[in-house]
Amino acid sequence: METPITMASLLLLFFSFLFFLQSTKAGASTTTGSIAFTTLGRSRYSFDIFSLSIASQSDSISLSQETQLTDGVSVNFNGFFPSSNSLLYVSERNGSHHLLLDLLPSIEQVPLTHHSVFADSGKTHFDITPNLDSVSMKDRPSLSGENLIYVSTHEPSSSPRKSWAGVYSTHISNLNTMRLTPDDVADFSPAVSPSGYWTAVASLSVWSGEVEELNTDLYLFRTSDGSQRTFIEHHAGWPCWADDSTLYFHRRDESGWWGVYKAVLSITGDAISLISVDRITPTGFHAFTPAASPGLPGVVAIATRRPDSEYRHVELVDLRNKGKYSYIEVTRNVKPFSHHYNPFISPDGSRIGYHRCRGSSNGNPPLLFENLKSIAPKEFSLFRFDGSYPSFSPDGKHIAFVGLPGVYVANTDGTGNIKEILSGNAFPTAWDWKREGVIYTSYGPDFASERTRVDIISIYIGNNDNEPVIKRLTTGGENNAFPSPSPDGKWIVFRSGRSGHKNLYIMDSMKGESTGLYQLTEGPWTDTMCSWSPDGEWIAFSSDRENPGGGSFAIYIAHPNGTGLRRVVHSGEGGRANHPAFSPDSKKLVFTSDYAGVSAEPISNPHHYQPYGDIFTINIDGSGIRRLTHNSYEDGTPAWTKFFLEPKDVSESLKGSAYCGFDDCHWLNIAANHNEIDGKSC
Repeated sequence: METPITMASLLLLFFSFLFFLQSTKAGASTTTGSIAFTTLGRSRYSFDIFSLSIASQSDSISLSQETQLTDGVSVNFNGFFPSSNSLLYVSERNGSHHLLLDLLPSIEQVPLTHHSVFADSGKTHFDITPNLDSVSMKDRPSLSGENLIYVSTHEPSSSPRKSWAGVYSTHISNLNTMRLTPDDVADFSPAVSPSGYWTAVASLSVWSGEVEELNTDLYLFRTSDGSQRTFIEHHAGWPCWADDSTLYFHRRDESGWWGVYKAVLSITGDAISLISVDRITPTGFHAFTPAASPGLPGVVAIATRRPDSEYRHVELVDLRNKGKYSYIEVTRNVKPFSHHYNPFISPDGSRIGYHRCRGSSNGNPPLLFENLKSIAPKEFSLFRFDGSYPSFSPDGKHIAFVGLPGVYVANTDGTGNIKEILSGNAFPTAWDWKREGVIYTSYGPDFASERTRVDIISIYIGNNDNEPVIKRLTTGGENNAFPSPSPDGKWIVFRSGRSGHKNLYIMDSMKGESTGLYQLTEGPWTDTMCSWSPDGEWIAFSSDRENPGGGSFAIYIAHPNGTGLRRVVHSGEGGRANHPAFSPDSKKLVFTSDYAGVSAEPISNPHHYQPYGDIFTINIDGSGIRRLTHNSYEDGTPAWTKFFLEPKDVSESLKGSAYCGFDDCHWLNIAANHNEIDGKSC
């Protein structure tokens, strides 16, 4: 068994590690453009990690007042206690994922109002992120001896729609990194046994696009090198160790209820066998993401969604009285109207941690532009944008976007200056290339059927003293959407359902369809999300024409006269590639796709309709695909301008925007009769 980590050893270890850290310094900028995209709801997060002290007696458990452990900077989540006075966690600061380790003073010495005294100190706050390109570490990190165990997506899989997520080990003194997950297998939620000898994972070999539960299997392997990989149980996720022969995990049963299960193992040398599996939480409420500790035997922490609450809360389940389990509320009495995620317990059983919204009182407003680390800084800067369907003006000085509802325009130079130019429900925006101040959008309900009344309109915003001038360009009103003007300003390509199927049409940009239409595509499928190239040669669009109605979308390009049709990228059977937009030189496309599969167990995160969409670029001949984002969010609707935007955050956002306003997974909602699960998708 390994020697327990002490405060002294942690200090020695990480002071030594600081000498090996490498910082990234940007050279002279030769960038030629910028990409902005939307992440639905992401700008409303403001997570920090909190904890309570646990006092356990043989027949009772008591909890102390809640204490904030992290520093209120960026988004901090998925914590792990290497010892009772240290905290390892994931943080999304400086535009990328970081693994941070804080050495914690005693709770008694640092009250909540003074939690920041250790946050920026060089002696107690360490960035231990491995020096890997394009690394994503949203999943659970842990320390085992001198090895950092974590999930990364920096290595591509061999085929589309296979998850890039794998478990890695990095030695924090010599920085040697080893992949512990086999090639072409995805592992999530790693948990290291108390001895450090074994790591348990939720493993996924085939992904069919699930957004609620991945149906992972439970595997064990040696932490040192990934060998002795052994299957334990089907349909198991989020494993945690109580001791070296007892595991807890979650799964959803046939009735739709999530529950926590206990697995007892027999481990003799390298021989592993499963003795028993028992459910420890009943049906009637959801229980998931369990946590246990050898320092608190017989007690399991769980996250729950009970029928009498709309919020996810943390509870302790006391299993020591075999005939009568008791439940102790941890967070509901502290913050009853906040979601609490992914509990964890210190090795000595003295603390329970979790992450939740830190609230608006000690945070900044949502960012309008959030700078992210670009994989090609000499080609473009990269931004997450707090608005839907962004599009850049031809001069790069403004960005139009949808506020759901409403259409807005803002400056791109960091001054914000957000103005509403249209109220009501609208979606994709596009600027006219020749007529200054003209923006196109579609007005009507989103996700509408072919015959729903949706029309293309133009909005002339003119100068600051005039009201916007709105002109309706389509009269059919049958789901006309996704307008994109030609670079000469004469034409607009758009999607319409007027034939009974969603196909592409071209009309006059000023007179609309009153002077006639040219049907670009025709067939019993959906062609949509069209984009005209800056050189005028191509129109890109997303289509399900290979399997109409099957939910699978690929990206195609064709000349404006309908010739030269070819497929550029497909994410595999059932996969999605959507929202293409051209690079300024028309040689590449930026798009959103599930090409890299899913990156984490969806239930461990807040609500995302598609928790697997990332941003990619590809050459228009189908070569050179590159992944720009690595997370478990729904990244989408990218826009690309030839103008370089300085890689810095812009704090101004929509007035009245809710800070930390997000939903839990919708499919956890419980119907009024408490017996049926709401069928909404997360």
